[in-house]
Amino acid sequence: MSQMPPHYPQLHPSKRILMGPGPSDVPPRVLQAMSTPLLGHLDPEFLTLMDRNQEMLRYVFGTTNRLTLPISATGSAGMEASIVNLVEPGDRFLACVNGVFGARMREVASRAGAQVHVLEKPWGQVFTEDEVKMALAQIKPKVVGLVHAETSTGTLQPMDQIGPMIYESGALLLLDCVTSLGGVRVDLDAWQVASAYSGTQKCLSCPPGLAPLSFSERAEQVLAERKTPVQSWYLDLSMVQSYWGQERTYHHTAPISMNFALYEALRVVCEEGLTVRHERHWELHGRLKEGLAALGIEYAADPNHLCPMLNAVHVPKGVDDLTVRQFLLQEFGIEIGGGLSEFKGKVWRIGLMGESARVENVALVLAALKEALKYAG
Repeated sequence: MSQMPPHYPQLHPSKRILMGPGPSDVPPRVLQAMSTPLLGHLDPEFLTLMDRNQEMLRYVFGTTNRLTLPISATGSAGMEASIVNLVEPGDRFLACVNGVFGARMREVASRAGAQVHVLEKPWGQVFTEDEVKMALAQIKPKVVGLVHAETSTGTLQPMDQIGPMIYESGALLLLDCVTSLGGVRVDLDAWQVASAYSGTQKCLSCPPGLAPLSFSERAEQVLAERKTPVQSWYLDLSMVQSYWGQERTYHHTAPISMNFALYEALRVVCEEGLTVRHERHWELHGRLKEGLAALGIEYAADPNHLCPMLNAVHVPKGVDDLTVRQFLLQEFGIEIGGGLSEFKGKVWRIGLMGESARVENVALVLAALKEALKYAG
């Protein structure tokens, strides 16, 4: 018996101002780049674009690392790629956990067969040099996993001293730059980072779907000298880099449109310049912080280590988290994020990332929050 084909309405998403933990708003020119006609993933023109994407990623990562490329998957795959390529079964892995994403590193390393040791701090705090130094001496890990900007708590981890210290210990530093890349200073070479990963959807203001990643020469050597195969075939960088390198060996069909979008998003970053872009995020964070204080809203993170792109604040006493977030979405079209895990229902996460980090957005979200708080009683 034949059936009538299903009918669905044409797609018309509501207009939103994205001020949550990601994704951020995307510039029209980036969206336009996604709509351009496809090329084959081994077309000479696309190969040229791949080279340029790598060059621009080196600029935003602050590195000269040869193995710098966008993994064809989301930021979480960047984390997994870093771990499974550096870790072999039985290796000691030190996970520095002060929020959700440090805990994810711990979980992935455990699944990769590592002996996982945990250095833990209360949510909203950062790790000190002495704490990391003591853990390094006691555990002698092969890899240390650290989150630069912890998206769940709004903390920004200082790296200038800790990075080189980890390098001098002989361990490999694996750094989560998902929220920080393109928003604040990231300097992989100065920090002696072995592996770093990010996502396209936050301060780069590109749709989610790619995971920028960078491996140092030292990390490449560890990869080359592995005694066991990389746990994941798809994320095995010894093969992925052959596709992105001079060999152009087929590995997978890259997401063409996403690479077009990344190219244009990185051009936006380069045109603004990293110094100016970083200053913009810090300035707007200051304005938001001042306005939130006037509303009696306090930050959840250590005030000396706030992340300007991700403002995690306490939900005021007696106010329902979801009521306010739904009011902002329905009345103003503004999306802010709720808390995760132990911060669920207790924290709002207000993003000022890339294209969303604008003076008018700060003014609007403060005015909207004032109305929402009245509505919520």
